[in-house]
Amino acid sequence: MKYQLTCMIAFVLLLVGCTGERYASINPHQSFVAAVNILEPSITFYDKHGELLTTWAFEKAYTGAILLQQDRVLLYGHQLTEADIYELSSGKKLATMETGIGTTNAYYAKDEQMIFLTNSRTNSLMRYNLYGEPDGELALRNYPMSMIAHEGLLYVVNYKDTTLSVVSMEDLELQAEWPIEKSSHGFAIIDNTLFIGGHGEGIRPNEAIKALDLATGTELYRRTMPIMPVGFAQKEDELAIVSHGSNMLYVAEPTGEIKWKLEVGANPFAVAYFNNYIIVAGYDDNKLYFIKQGQIDETISTEKGPFQLLVRGDS
Repeated sequence: MKYQLTCMIAFVLLLVGCTGERYASINPHQSFVAAVNILEPSITFYDKHGELLTTWAFEKAYTGAILLQQDRVLLYGHQLTEADIYELSSGKKLATMETGIGTTNAYYAKDEQMIFLTNSRTNSLMRYNLYGEPDGELALRNYPMSMIAHEGLLYVVNYKDTTLSVVSMEDLELQAEWPIEKSSHGFAIIDNTLFIGGHGEGIRPNEAIKALDLATGTELYRRTMPIMPVGFAQKEDELAIVSHGSNMLYVAEPTGEIKWKLEVGANPFAVAYFNNYIIVAGYDDNKLYFIKQGQIDETISTEKGPFQLLVRGDS
């Protein structure tokens, strides 16, 4: 009897240990927009009607996330020593990546099937395969953060520096360095033009996005979008930008010319296209705004501090 009781306790403890790493599953055919909330770390998943699908609440202090392919999510934190990969369809943790403290951003290069992490402690770019295994490291400038990829090259903003690094993803070698302004942040690429935003430095907030020639880094022009345009989303030949200092959403042509603008949210950092909507996340008011044809169509409450948006399907 004592042996049976011991086995039962061991079995229960085993179940508790397993379920501790599992969250609610999400149908792999379910499209969603998800808010990555960082004040009380969680991800809230919503369907195309704004209905809550599920919430993943975390004990770890994750500060960002990216989708990998269609059924995995990578979660990282600036003060965490590791990042985690979860499967959406099962809710299970698949892998843990040793990163060291200081991860500022993550980027999944779909065509190359590579994962890139930037680190502010080591001022480096780290490359991983889809299993979360390290596959190289490159020293960059001060506080690398924003990333975007195009035709085999990764463009990395060094946030506390005046340099943008252009890196070959295949060789993990530095190809060029372009001059930019400090505290640059946010990216989009349209028609061989790289659009870049930013916070500005000190008491001078940035009030414009810059268009750079994708081949040379030469500044082509600027478009005024005050204050602090930092969140970018792109759909076909349209660009959506949120300026968190003025609570403004701007929708622009590929030339950067503004089509329309709308005041929305409180301190918005993130914007995304989903199901014929533009979604804006209000960081301070904990709300998601579903915007259609220049007007707010629906407002839903989410968890505290929505800082990023993830979209799967119908984008």
